[in-house]
Amino acid sequence: MKHTLKVTILLVGIFLITQIIGLAITNRYIDHEKIIETGKVEFKQLPYNLERPEVEESTSFIWIIAAVLIGTAIFLILIKYKVFKLWKFWFFLAVWITLGIALSAFMPQAIAALAALIATLAKIYRPNIITQNLTEIFVYGGLAAIFVPIVNIFAAFMLLILISIYDIIAVLKTRHMIKLAKFQAKSKIFAGLLVPYKKLPKEDIPKGNLTPTKGRIAVLGGGDIGFPLIFAGVVMKDLMLTNPEIIGFLKSLVIPFFTTIALLFLLIKGKKDKFYPAMPYLSIGCFVGFFVIWLFF
Repeated sequence: MKHTLKVTILLVGIFLITQIIGLAITNRYIDHEKIIETGKVEFKQLPYNLERPEVEESTSFIWIIAAVLIGTAIFLILIKYKVFKLWKFWFFLAVWITLGIALSAFMPQAIAALAALIATLAKIYRPNIITQNLTEIFVYGGLAAIFVPIVNIFAAFMLLILISIYDIIAVLKTRHMIKLAKFQAKSKIFAGLLVPYKKLPKEDIPKGNLTPTKGRIAVLGGGDIGFPLIFAGVVMKDLMLTNPEIIGFLKSLVIPFFTTIALLFLLIKGKKDKFYPAMPYLSIGCFVGFFVIWLFF
């Protein structure tokens, strides 16, 4: 087992919560009244005059993969030149925007923007395990609200296949994904979930330390959370055409159920202190969930 049973259950549990909340946020951006009127799934505008990328749904996976590769290249350049401040600024904007989008699904935009700003500042300048994971739970819902409307089922499948191949190469071959994770830890900001093994006494926690732990810590990268959520959101989008809102939402939860099982399998079968590409496992979970919905629901 890669981690202790307690840490494994916590990490898997937070992952599942993130998927469910992410789908709830995405669902809030679906214009259900338009579905009744036009028979098509349309999405509400993003807050703060933000615009979704204008791409064809069937080829959107190409643009998303390209963005991932370009973003990774920029990230590696920042690592090479140790530009921590620029990385923090980039991270700050990304978290504030996506968190603002997520919170705007449930509250007025002005309040959501202020709450997102406070949470983002706390995440970066007063980091701890609670602010880290709590913000991450909502951030990916904001990402899904941006990308789900521009992706169809075909593109969602292609996106998972390609990102799984990339994950295998990045973790097992070039190993630059491991380098990226270590850089994030050094800069005290991490895109993903963190679960500590053991808390230190308060007086022993270094000021501003992201991970107030002694020894090991379990992590799950942001991509491992975001891509399965986008896939589930796209499936939910299609389900809304033939189901009442609540039924479509509940059916879509089949996918997070199977991706969570896939993650649990990886963590149980994985070995301690060894890095694994999670996306191939999570993608299989997504595909199994999709076919279960297709066959039985």
